[in-house]
Order: sequence, then structure tokens, then C-alpha cells
Amino acid sequence: MNNIFKNNKDNDAKAKDAEHKHEPEQKKESKIHEAMDKNSEIEVLRKELETEKTKAQECYDKFLRLNAEFDNARKRMQREKQEFIKYANEGVLFELLNILDDLERSVEARETNHQDPEAFLKGIEMILSHLYELLKNNEVKPIDAKGKIFDPAKHEALMQVENNELPEHTIVEELQKGYMLEDRVIRTSKVKVSKKPDDRGQIAEDRK
Repeated sequence: MNNIFKNNKDNDAKAKDAEHKHEPEQKKESKIHEAMDKNSEIEVLRKELETEKTKAQECYDKFLRLNAEFDNARKRMQREKQEFIKYANEGVLFELLNILDDLERSVEARETNHQDPEAFLKGIEMILSHLYELLKNNEVKPIDAKGKIFDPAKHEALMQVENNELPEHTIVEELQKGYMLEDRVIRTSKVKVSKKPDDRGQIAEDRK
């Protein structure tokens, strides 16, 4: 009986020893699995990083292309603007050359054929008419001056004359025509403007 009890105790001891021997192996395997899981996570993160890096490079390349296209468009627009400014008056100058041809022919006819002065004057008037039409077609119009109140934005006063009959600063004479291109003044009118007589002069006149 004692032998049986002793055998059982020995068996239990052996079983416990076996369990103790297996515990380190289980912990070792667990650590291995944990390491493998971490390696898998690192691999996933590495792939995600590579993907984002590729996307970032694609975006950067796209930015460079768009920036180059924008720069090319800006340069093209600048060239077109310069070309437009350079040749903007081409059509007007072409029409003006036709008028110049007419004027030269009239002068030549007057000199070579001893053209009648009245006919010559009529030819000049026709040329002036063509010139006025050219200005009108290009939105150029003369500035109203005579009889108007002086406007420094449109008129340039070269002289002042005393006048009792007109309001002060009234334009009494236009010395040179002014012109506007649509709503912009391209040349002011040179004018003579009225002013009130000097009081001392008026007193002296009354005493006479």
C-alpha cells in the first residue's frame, strides 16, 4: 500500500517537472509569435509608407508640370500683349496712308497741271472729310470748348481776357482743338478764358 502511494507521489512529481519544463518553451513560442506579428505590422506600415511616398511624388510631378504650363502660358500672353501693343494702330495707319496718298496727289496735280485754286481747295476739303471720318470711326471726337466754362481736365488756358458780358472763366476763343478717345482726353484744348475786369481799371474808366 505504501508502495502504491509512493508511486503516485513520484508520478505527480514527474508530471509537475514535465509541466515546469514545458512552461519556458511556451513562453518562448509566445514571444516568437509576438515578434512575427510585430514584423508583419512593420511590413504593412512599410508598404503603406511606400504607397504614400509614390502618391507624394506623383503630386509633386503634377505640380511641376502645371507650374511649367502656367509659366509658358504667362510668357505667351506677355508676347501676345507686346505684339498687340506694337501693331494696335496698324489699321488706323493704313487708312491714314490712303489719306496721305490723296493729299500728295492733290499737291502734285496743283504743281504740275496748274490746277484751278478752287478745285484744289475742294480736293483738300474732301481729304479733310476723309480724315474726320477716320477719327470718328476710331471713336476720336473733338472737345467742345468755345462758350463752355473752363474745365482743367479738358482745357488748357493760354490767355485771359477781361469781359463784362460773360461769366468768369468762360472760354471765349479756341486756339487749338482738343480731342478725346472715347472717354479719355488725348489732347487738351488750348483756349482763351474770360475774367472779370480789374476794379481799379473800372473806377478809372468811370471817372472819365
